[in-house]
Amino acid sequence: MMLIYHARTITKDVDAIVRPTREGLKLAEEVAREFDLPENWLNDHVKMFIAPKEQLRPIPWEGRGIRLTAPTAGYLLAMKSLACRDPLPGYEGDLHDLRFLIRKMEIQSVEEIQTIIDKYYPDDVVTLEHELLLKALIEETNKS
Repeated sequence: MMLIYHARTITKDVDAIVRPTREGLKLAEEVAREFDLPENWLNDHVKMFIAPKEQLRPIPWEGRGIRLTAPTAGYLLAMKSLACRDPLPGYEGDLHDLRFLIRKMEIQSVEEIQTIIDKYYPDDVVTLEHELLLKALIEETNKS
């Protein structure tokens, strides 16, 4: 959200899928030591949320042995709409990102979000609780 969409100015970690995992995370540990970063600055837990039909776009960057990609806005909206994680102390949750994506994609209804979810996660539906939250975010975003 920060790197591709400039949707926020700060993040506590970088979500990444690193392959090969062992070697990549070992290099991340070296980077953490060298730059005095938290040990978990590179977060690979995002791999639990990978969609069966993910959609990525390349990030223009030159680096030997490294290929950078980012999820499309639709893919992020689907992932974050299914999760709808609440803010916690030290963690912003998904609400800010959802507001940004709803505005960016000009979303007008939860049905529209479900259509996007179906494209990436064909077996998942928004829960009633998340549906109410998404409706409120859509209304809030469309007012501003």
